[in-house]
Amino acid sequence: MSRERGRDDVRSMIAVHAARLMAQDGIEDYRLAKRKAAKQLGIPDTQKLPANEEIDVALREYQGIYRGGEQSRQVRVLREYAIRIMRELEAFAPHLTGSVLTGTAGPYAGIRLQLFADNAKQVEHFLLDRAINYRATQARYYAGNEQAGFPVFTMKYEGVTVELTVFDTGDMRAPIRSTREGRAIVRARLAAVEALLKKS
Repeated sequence: MSRERGRDDVRSMIAVHAARLMAQDGIEDYRLAKRKAAKQLGIPDTQKLPANEEIDVALREYQGIYRGGEQSRQVRVLREYAIRIMRELEAFAPHLTGSVLTGTAGPYAGIRLQLFADNAKQVEHFLLDRAINYRATQARYYAGNEQAGFPVFTMKYEGVTVELTVFDTGDMRAPIRSTREGRAIVRARLAAVEALLKKS
């Protein structure tokens, strides 16, 4: 077996195991799922970790086998919730990201939105004015080539966790990445999410 073939086999093993962890344990962080899978499989070489897209393929296969129609219903409900929230937050140009957008959302999945504002306080005041309980944290992303910390407001909607990450208005056209070398986070505006819902 060639070295290249062996590397591909290891990546595939990690992708399948990471997908199982995401589906069963509700892990949404790809990096965490990959590293946890590699550790459980006894694979110390992190150079062999699969891309997020490889895990998505394995996750869809797993969900198709074990969840079937239940998976489709789950995604549809979460997209309906996402659309309602995005309409409420329309002033902040909301973009849907994560597993609800890709269609791989599991039973513990939350809704992840990117918002854009001149000042994060605008979003905070929006939540306070509506007496919405939230938890404020921060996450680091690359907006373009620069890494920075961005406010994250986490709240509940119909029992579902909703994570609002607030970027600067000027970042709307910039690719947003979790890591410098990673691919831009896939995201969709309200009209695109509504179109997805009609197709499902």
